[in-house]
Amino acid sequence: MTLTNPDMTALRATAGTDFEAFTTADAAIDRLCALYDASVQRLHGAFRDRQGCPPDQATYPCLALELPPGTPIKGRPPFDVLLDPGFYSTTITRPALFRDYLREQITPLLHHYGQPVLVGCSHHPIPLPYVLEETVTSLTEADLPLLQEQFALPNLHTTDDSIANCELLPDPTRPRPLALFTAERTDYSLARLHHYTGTTPGSFQRFILLTNYQRYVDSFRDYARTQVDAGADYTAFIEPGEHIYTGPGSAAPHTPSGSLPQMPAYHLCRPDGDGITLINIGVGPANAKTITDHLAVLRPHCWLMVGHCAGLRRSQMLGDYVLAHGYVRDDHVLDADLPLSVPVPPIAEVQVAMQEATTLVTGLHDSAIKTRLRTGTVMTTDNRNWELRLAQLFTQINMSRAIAVDMESATIAANGFRFRVPYGTLLCVSDKPLHGELKLRGMANTFYRERVSQHLMVGIETMHLLRQQGVTRLHSRKLRGFDEPPFR
Repeated sequence: MTLTNPDMTALRATAGTDFEAFTTADAAIDRLCALYDASVQRLHGAFRDRQGCPPDQATYPCLALELPPGTPIKGRPPFDVLLDPGFYSTTITRPALFRDYLREQITPLLHHYGQPVLVGCSHHPIPLPYVLEETVTSLTEADLPLLQEQFALPNLHTTDDSIANCELLPDPTRPRPLALFTAERTDYSLARLHHYTGTTPGSFQRFILLTNYQRYVDSFRDYARTQVDAGADYTAFIEPGEHIYTGPGSAAPHTPSGSLPQMPAYHLCRPDGDGITLINIGVGPANAKTITDHLAVLRPHCWLMVGHCAGLRRSQMLGDYVLAHGYVRDDHVLDADLPLSVPVPPIAEVQVAMQEATTLVTGLHDSAIKTRLRTGTVMTTDNRNWELRLAQLFTQINMSRAIAVDMESATIAANGFRFRVPYGTLLCVSDKPLHGELKLRGMANTFYRERVSQHLMVGIETMHLLRQQGVTRLHSRKLRGFDEPPFR
């Protein structure tokens, strides 16, 4: 198909070259895959032969959409809204990995606007380390000049969150962004995910549970293997080191605890990718921000924090649940990306699902559930020993009406808001320091034994409910601003 709109010629040239038009998502994705694979093969060959590769010979593919003035809109788009006529584009990496996501984004655009999507070669070179990571790490000192002089390397000047952070102002001389993340920003996170979690990006499922205790991992492993053995919805369980369990007789040895990555991930896999990933992120807002910064490029349907907290009310008991509907952000790690003046609202669909899941798992109903589950504000701090500053924090905690303190929840929710990923928090009270019930070893062991499995099952059941209700209910306009890329 020939492109004929002369008003878009300059913008098209800025975005890329050799564009072809497609009226079906799968055909467009097939060409994205072909262009990406060809660039990767050129890099492999050039590196193998130590010849170097000119930047314009191995570039990311470009996906674009041209919207002429006066284009009629069919129906009411749920999230793929193009605000103005113009030329929209984004660079794409690993299109085979993102095929389902790309299909979900491209198909509505084709339907609502009746314009073909365009696929061509961008002007952005693929950095060699993103496609030859293992080879690059084995380079000798003598090889480094070749790498630095004859191949493209990651460029931090083109790797940022300016689109997601709403910092990219409209510029009529540049194409408008089609997606929140560029190819190089995505590749940056895909590499980090593998490093931090010990599993490849392709293993991740689109419903994500985040926890801060190893005991949840142990319970999840037992549950996951039972589900795979049942042979219904789930087909595999993947642990760090790519140990894959597909049923009796397939179990590989567990990764020794001493060699676990910093934030190990465990994946209960469905063929459609809508299974559940559990990540033990450890303790603290820095870890919470780090992992969600990178998970966001996978465009998950939801992430949910299931961890422990300090209860602040006398009426709470150890083992009670806290369903966060608001946050005091005293974690500080996201202040530069999402100012404290920006509210982080609860996501209604997630809140309702978590409360319903708690009812189903505990067997408590009506007024009885209120004795175990309390909704309120959670304060997230970056100071693990915040109790030693109670005199300074007393007024802040009291004024905020917070009912619990933890070190991750507000960070995870704020990054979900920032990256348009639906989020939620269900915590379990493990201590009550304001009332003399400190987290002591003997008390903690008893508490963990009695509550961990049930708490985990509430998180898992929440994901089941959200999936059954349909993910389109989650991906609405509630997390979107007034000037957004069309891709969710």
